[in-house]
Amino acid sequence: MKMLSLQEIQSRLDLKKAIAMQEDGFRLFSRGKVEVPPVGYMKMDENLGEVHVKYGWIKDDQIFVVKVAGAYPHNKAKVQGVLMVFNAKTGEPIAVLQDEGYLTNIRTAIAGYIAAKYMAPKKMTTIGIIGTGVQARLQAKLLKEHTHYRDLVVWGRNNDSVCASMEDMKKLGFKVRQATSTAEICKECNLIITTTSAREPLIWAKDVQPGTHITAVGADAPGKQELDPDIFKLADICVVDSKSQCLDHGETAHPYKAGMIREEDLIELGDVIHNPSLGRQSAKQISIADLTGISVQDIQIAKSILDSHY
Repeated sequence: MKMLSLQEIQSRLDLKKAIAMQEDGFRLFSRGKVEVPPVGYMKMDENLGEVHVKYGWIKDDQIFVVKVAGAYPHNKAKVQGVLMVFNAKTGEPIAVLQDEGYLTNIRTAIAGYIAAKYMAPKKMTTIGIIGTGVQARLQAKLLKEHTHYRDLVVWGRNNDSVCASMEDMKKLGFKVRQATSTAEICKECNLIITTTSAREPLIWAKDVQPGTHITAVGADAPGKQELDPDIFKLADICVVDSKSQCLDHGETAHPYKAGMIREEDLIELGDVIHNPSLGRQSAKQISIADLTGISVQDIQIAKSILDSHY
């Protein structure tokens, strides 16, 4: 059984290859080709954190993957985790990827990039990022490497964190400034990415402009919320990574449980990738991508690191 350290994993990561494999994974998921049991979630004491267990199998694939990842806000490392890869025919353990949460962060950022690729307005004005952590930085990094847009506005609840995040984004080549409010982000930006662990709305429907795309990645567990549910009533297109997950505990769960939207109003990201005509049709449309993180992403990122040697 292989044991790969974080350093080995980072040295093996081919971002272009990983993005292509993630797109394939979303397509397979939405075509019903992936076995994805319900997410395991354990909320611990407020002073500790939360743990997610995600696992799955692409039908007819040689492997299956089990991931354990924890978020610890008061721990300097913030996120920890490990991906375990098994032989699908024998159950034999093949590899343990001791990624310390790195691959979860990367595949989440890739999903944000893919959502922007298929859903963002063709004529971008400014990119808005709400949040200042690792994911905020990675979302900017992916967009920088794969788009030509360089104007960025950041908002966060802690000024010191905002300043530190802005410095990192400037090093990536962005022209960055701080917003005084999320309303300012909405006024100036037509691609907005939310990356926080908020438990109440940060963006309100009254502030969202026509032509805006919002990618929300923070609501990955019960109780989390970054968007005013009324935004879903405004939206022309509501894209989710998984209907079942997003209706259970994603951003989408809040308007769905309030009877504001129906399951049939949602389109899965894999279907948009397979048929881009399901996505944005005009510059004036408002669109949302709700990304809760699905196990096929973990399968594909693990395979990209192992490079089929299993």
